Amino acid sequence: MKRWAMALSLLAACVCAHAATTVWQPPAGHTQVPIWPGPAPGVQPMPGPEYAQTSTALIGGKPALAEHNVSQPTLTVYAPKGKNTGAAVVVFPGGGFEILAMDLEGTEVCDWLTSRGMTCVLLKYRVPSEPYNWHCDCRPRNYDLSVPSLQDAQRTLRLVRFHAAQWHIDPHKIGVLGFSAGGYLVAEASTNFHRRLYTPVDAADQESSRPDFAVAVYPGHLVTDDGVFNAHVPVSRETPPTFLVQAEDDYVDGVNQSLAYYIALQKAGVPVEMHLYAQGGHAFGLRPTKRPITEWPRLVDVWLRTIGILAN
Repeated sequence: MKRWAMALSLLAACVCAHAATTVWQPPAGHTQVPIWPGPAPGVQPMPGPEYAQTSTALIGGKPALAEHNVSQPTLTVYAPKGKNTGAAVVVFPGGGFEILAMDLEGTEVCDWLTSRGMTCVLLKYRVPSEPYNWHCDCRPRNYDLSVPSLQDAQRTLRLVRFHAAQWHIDPHKIGVLGFSAGGYLVAEASTNFHRRLYTPVDAADQESSRPDFAVAVYPGHLVTDDGVFNAHVPVSRETPPTFLVQAEDDYVDGVNQSLAYYIALQKAGVPVEMHLYAQGGHAFGLRPTKRPITEWPRLVDVWLRTIGILAN
């Protein structure tokens, strides 16, 4: 419980910062699209209306924007700048399944991906997401699936494949990238794609929800409080090639999270690459620092070429 309280304080600065603003909106020229034609499956009442709030804490010299009480998930497509490689990445911001870090781990990531010729699809998934209710001691010790969030992730991956021709995307080069809780959502989506979590609603749901590649940055929830690998992440040979980024001094999602996932992937014969840095902490996103860990996006670019997603 304590480490997730710390995670939320890092991203939302105890949500006691500046006055709440209106809901998050993408930059001019981009439009949010609801991912469900009607209410999301099993939608639950939220603690209040959706709103965005800016933190007082600075990360990389800038505040971070936290989105709260998301009950209507959306996707926003960011087209590549310049040459289109055909690759696409669905981005899952982090926030402990309580909030979403929409700029630090969302729009800023899309700016980087589109500069590399990739389409970015930013998912605003449902939070708070049961059973991850961090305001009580009701969290299951077996770390259940984040069902609403994973439903949104699966639906988004299917929508991207369904609209691949329209969005100028190669349907065989669609990956996922997430941070912290979003990194766990990456692992869930990478290992539960055979498990249908909702009743199909239209033709898009006939598409596969399996990512073709995955990037998890300081992921959490992969190891239980008892030190056991999360049984709800059923790694197999079908799990997509994965890239992991982790700092040793991450006291929110400890290094054992990424290490356990790396070992599970390696044992299953899944191509996996992990970069472990001495310093970096948690929730650094892509914002530049003087620490070596700030170079991780360049290493992802190299890795995408080694696995054939980007051309050499």
